[in-house]
Order: sequence, then structure tokens, then C-alpha cells
Amino acid sequence: MARMKITSEFSPALHTDLYQLTMAYGYWKTGMQDREAVFHLFFRHHPFKGGFTIAAGLEIAIDLMESYRFEGEDLDYLASLRGNDGLPLFEGKFIDYLSALELRCDVDAIPEGTVVFPFEPLIRVQGPLLHCQLLETPLLNLINFQTLVATKAARIVLAAKGEPVIEFGLRRAQGLDGGLAATRAAFIGGCAGTSNVLAGKVFGIPVKGTHAHSWVMSFDSEPAAFQAWAQAMPNNCIFLVDTYNTLDGVRNAVEAGKELRRRGYEMVGVRLDSGDLAYLSVEARRILDEAGFRDAKILGSNELDEYIIGSIKEQGGAIGMWGVGTRLATSYEQPALDGIYKLSAIRSEGGRWEYKIKLSEQTIKITNPGFLQVRRFGPDSEFLADAILDERLKVDGDWVIVDPMDRTRRKKIPQGTAFNDLLVAVFRGGRRIYDLPPLAQIQDRARGQLQCFHEGVKRFIYPHTYPVGLEKSLFELKEELIIRARQASHRNSSGAF
Repeated sequence: MARMKITSEFSPALHTDLYQLTMAYGYWKTGMQDREAVFHLFFRHHPFKGGFTIAAGLEIAIDLMESYRFEGEDLDYLASLRGNDGLPLFEGKFIDYLSALELRCDVDAIPEGTVVFPFEPLIRVQGPLLHCQLLETPLLNLINFQTLVATKAARIVLAAKGEPVIEFGLRRAQGLDGGLAATRAAFIGGCAGTSNVLAGKVFGIPVKGTHAHSWVMSFDSEPAAFQAWAQAMPNNCIFLVDTYNTLDGVRNAVEAGKELRRRGYEMVGVRLDSGDLAYLSVEARRILDEAGFRDAKILGSNELDEYIIGSIKEQGGAIGMWGVGTRLATSYEQPALDGIYKLSAIRSEGGRWEYKIKLSEQTIKITNPGFLQVRRFGPDSEFLADAILDERLKVDGDWVIVDPMDRTRRKKIPQGTAFNDLLVAVFRGGRRIYDLPPLAQIQDRARGQLQCFHEGVKRFIYPHTYPVGLEKSLFELKEELIIRARQASHRNSSGAF
């Protein structure tokens, strides 16, 4: 399978917000550009009020970082920007600096297809402060969306309970790049195929499709349309049967299927795209079976999501394949993942590391300091808990993880428990050392990961909370930094609680 590359005519370096460039300029002006820093990308809430999230988007983020440079036209554009006084926003020497910039960051990331949880760093970036800062917007843009869609796809696939789900969302997706990214992420989440032909070419994802209502309406009658389709595409006959009357459409499909058999072909099935899919699928199944088409599939579509699919199955629906479009490719229920990218440590001029923390009146918005790693405890067949730890802090004896939202909620993990560290090395000094896995392998990882969690974690309504917390010494360091920062703030202001 091919890689999803940054193939736009526009430069990856300008795929950013202006304030990243103005901060970079400020670091350069103050001589801070090469101070070593550490940033982490993470999110605060599971999407869709769920109990898990599927990490996705890393491959295209890697491609962006590998191709990151300011081209001549980029530099000319930046030189043309003006401040409020009408003078250039950036000095010419800074433009020259950008012209020679090559990323020198160390990047660690959780592989795509991994089940992840709030506050766990999906990506850790360490390197020159200016370089790390410039990566904020593009990394969030690329990771947030694909992670969101991969998670939605996984939920839909779980609802389908082993029946194949085909991604049908290109017509409603947000543009060409959004459509490609959504299809890729949906495949990671477990979809068996897509209607997106370009994604089929780029990624090697199986492409699937039927015909539209316009085909049927182009003929004098539905039987004529189906017979013509059978003549034109005898090896790809899924008949869309709801243009006029769904069950009559199934009967007409049966007649076309009989003609196909006489010619040595077999009808693949019928597609239901409107109406009461639970009732209509049962009746369609009866008609097909009585006519001798027991192997013919019933494909259901029409604004489906995990809740509707679950409801149809609870009602005994006979759908065997699901075409899911708008609510998957656009993440219709939730338009964005709340991914963020925050500074957690910076090296002082004297060479000593200083841990950084952002305070807030909202506990959930207080960041975690340090050089973070995620350690997943438990055998490969059953995950027990995740610890967010600082790689520079030593842990002796049993592990204790603390809920960052409630210090009284703690979980002890006995010393010697099997574990895996989730963040793996991707770049060192700006050079990629990570081998990109095939897309099918990423999909297998997501499927295998989900099997290792308790069923309650995968529940759609009030899911079970999987244990994730800060390793105890990191939690205590965080509390100490919070107290220091608040004391310093109070000394410099007259603010109250």
C-alpha cells in the first residue's frame, strides 16, 4: 500500500497558524530559538462520550515532518506580511534564518491503531524550542481528525458485530484531502472497504460500489434498469431497490438475478437505502431466500451510525453489510477531537532542565510536566492499567497510579507486572528511524488492541472507565509545581480564589 503524502501544491511549512510563526520570530529575536524544549500532544476527553480512542494520523504527520522546509515562494510571502504600522512583520534576517531551517527534533509517538486514553501523550517532541513550536498546528491538524474518524469507525464496526462495514462518505467529506484522510482513518478503525476510488489507489483499500437511483430513473421501468445493469456489470450486481417501492424492487432484483444465473453469473445482493431498514431487510431476506438466493447479501445504508446499526440488529434486522457515509467520514456527531499541544519542560541557559506547567481554574486543563511516557500494564491478552510516567523519575517497588482528577483514586500495580511502553522512537535529530507499517497491519493492531480491553470499555452508553493515571512520583511533582506556581502568582498579584 502507498503512503499518504503531503502532495498539495502548497508548502507544509505554511500549513500553520500565524501565531506559531510570530512566536518563532520572538524566540529568534530573544535568542531563545535553540533552547531545548519538550512538548506533548494529547487530548482531554474521549470523543462520542465513549470509553476508548484509536490513535491515527501518524504516517501523514511523519511525511509532513520529513518534507518540512520553507520554499522560496513561502519566504517571499512571509516577507510581504505587514504589521499594524505598515512595516514588515518579520525582519529580513529572520526570513534568511527560515530559508535554511531543517527540523532537528527527536520525536516519539504511539503507533497508529493503538487504543489510547485522555492525557496520554500521543506524540512527544523534543528539540530546539523554535522547531518544536512550529510543529504544533500541523501535528494537531493531522492527528486530531484521523484519530476522531478511526474511533468512530471502530465504534461502528463493533456495532456491526462482524458484518463488514463499507465507508461511503466521500461525497459529504470535507474536500479532497479530508476525504482521503477520512477513508484511511476509517480503514484503520476496521472498515472493510470504501467507495473512494482514489483512496483505493493510494492506500490499496478494497473499493466497493453499486449504482445510484439515477440509473434506475434513466430507464422506463425498474425491471428494465436492473436487466440493463446485469448486462453491463454481471460480476458486480448489487441492485439498489428503493427507487420506487422497496419490496417490489427486491422482486425485480430477483428476476434480474435469475437471468444472471442463466448466463453463468450470480447476483451479489440488494441495497436498502431508505425506510424501515429492520422490517424491510427481514422481508427482503424472505423474498431472496424463497427465490433461491440465500447467498445474496443485503447491504443497508442511509444515515447510519453505531446507534442505528445496533438498534436494527436488536430488532432482528437481516442486513449483512453496512454502508456508512456522512456520519463516519465527517464525524457528524462530534466535529473535532480536543487535542492539544503543550510545553512541559525547557532547558535553562545554564543547561538545567526546568519543568513547566500550565495552571487553570479548571483542574482538567492543568497540564502534566516532564518527559512523558505511557506504560501499559498487563499481558498482551488483557490490559490492566496505564501509567503516565516521567522517564527521568525512578520508580522503586510497586507502581501506584493516581487519577489526575481525584487524588484519592489510586491503583497499585505489583512490581514485576508485564508492561509495554507505548511511545516509540520516530525521529532522532530530525532523521526518521521508524519503519512505517502497512495500513493493513495498522488495522490489525487496532482490532487486536480492542480485544484486550474489557467489554465495558467498549460500551457506547456510560462505558466503563479503564484505569489511567499519573505515576505517583510524577503526580506529587505536579502538585509541588502547582503550589509553587500559585504562590508565585499570588506574590505578584492581588488576585483571590
